[in-house]
Parts: sequence; C-alpha cells; structure tokens
Amino acid sequence: MKFLVVDDEKDVEMLFRQKFRKELRQGLLELEFAFSGDEALNILSSKQPPDVVYIFSDINMPGMTGLELLNTVKEQYPNIEVSMISAYGDRENYEKAKESGAKEFFTKPIDFDTLKAEIHKILEQK
Repeated sequence: MKFLVVDDEKDVEMLFRQKFRKELRQGLLELEFAFSGDEALNILSSKQPPDVVYIFSDINMPGMTGLELLNTVKEQYPNIEVSMISAYGDRENYEKAKESGAKEFFTKPIDFDTLKAEIHKILEQK
C-alpha cells in the first residue's frame, strides 16, 4: 500500500523512513515523497489509476499550498484519503482542511505514535 508524503522540507523523508522502518521492511507500506504540490500531482497522474491510497501533505509550501493540493486531489481522485500537516495548529487551517475533505489534521512536530495508529487503521481496513 503506497502512501505519498508531500512536504517542501527534504529532511521529512528521512524522518518518515526512520519512524516507519519496521513497516517498510515488512512490506506493509511503501512511502513515496514529493517536495511540492505540483510534484505530487505528477506522481498521481503517472499511473492510471494512481497506486497511492493516502496522502500526508504539509499545508504551508511555496507554490501550490497543501490546501490547494487537497482540493485538487478530492476533485480528481476522490478515493484517495488526504491528511494535512501544519506547523501551525491554528483553527482556521484546521477548519479549511476539514471542510475540504481532509481525513485528519496533524501539527508539527508530528506525533508519530498518533500517525502510526492512523496508518495501522488504514492498513487493517484495506
């Protein structure tokens, strides 16, 4: 099962790979990384249908924001779940994300125990 992590900070890839190394080794999940909203959309459009089942996206990125990415994904790929990640746990971003169809909203620094619980829930459902 493929998860796409979208964040303009490149060190996020190493962090996710480290936190999910057991799941990656066991083949329970596959992680792909995009460093912009446009790159994420290119990944999604490269396979029909996309093999990504879940997206974790930062909200504040240069160019296309995470909220703009969320809206586009929900329009073009309604079966893909999206959770948002923000350094700012402000109410406005939370409400916008939820109104646009975000499944969950995580704040940085990411609580990886909560994130792992969410991913394991998804793995059990599939």
